Amino acid sequence: MDANELIFSYGTLRHSDVQKALFGRVIAVDPDRLVGYRLGDMQITDPDVVRLSGRAVHPVLEESGRSEDWVDGATLAVTGAELAAVDAYEAGGYRRHRATLRSGRSAWIYVRADPS
Repeated sequence: MDANELIFSYGTLRHSDVQKALFGRVIAVDPDRLVGYRLGDMQITDPDVVRLSGRAVHPVLEESGRSEDWVDGATLAVTGAELAAVDAYEAGGYRRHRATLRSGRSAWIYVRADPS
């Protein structure tokens, strides 16, 4: 298995039960930090996501651009197919883009799709 994609997770993707459901395996996480962002809340309307995560409100990244704002989380190394599974899981209200973490590594992050 070639896990060549890096995702920064700050929420439910770090939970082993969510990982097993999405990937069929548990993925080791490596702590890291994302600077210039803060967390907000997002109401989840997809019943499958609510059932899987056990929560109707999920955290969501909001870019602040301020160095004093940061979000602690962890990275997960995933395959392209697993990244596609995360895209489907995060579909409602999130969008994916690249960011540089405090460690200097580049990872995919999921931010609020509509920042207004």
